[in-house]
Amino acid sequence: MNRRTTVTALSAALALAGTLALGGCAGDKPDEPALKVSGAYMPQPVNNEMAGGFLTLRNDGAAADELVSVTGDISGDISIHETVDQKMRPVKSLDIPAKGELKLERGGNHLMFMGLKRTLKQGDTVSVKLRFAKSEPIEVKLPVEAPNHDPAHH
Repeated sequence: MNRRTTVTALSAALALAGTLALGGCAGDKPDEPALKVSGAYMPQPVNNEMAGGFLTLRNDGAAADELVSVTGDISGDISIHETVDQKMRPVKSLDIPAKGELKLERGGNHLMFMGLKRTLKQGDTVSVKLRFAKSEPIEVKLPVEAPNHDPAHH
């Protein structure tokens, strides 16, 4: 083999190795988000007027995404809220960074459920569908926990 053939073969081998490394998990594409939900819960609401929902969205993909809407059977009015300087306000979306996570937690960004269709008690489960700018929707079950439940302090 002459030097040029060796360099070309080496370049091709390195390019192939790089492609395999980018492939990541089976079925994932390197230029797409890869979302997973964990830690979902809803503290038992004090009344049927409103409730909060909390969860973590982990993105193991190489592309960012956005949480753009939430629907569920417990309420026809579920919004995404951000908390800035201890003030809540509804937003159209929240970013989920590539290789990062979006935490919806007490005192921070969260889901807001208005006008609940039934009384929720600890032990119940609420189903919601999370919708994203790029990814397919994800169905999530939020167990209803004690009113003071806070996984960060357990």
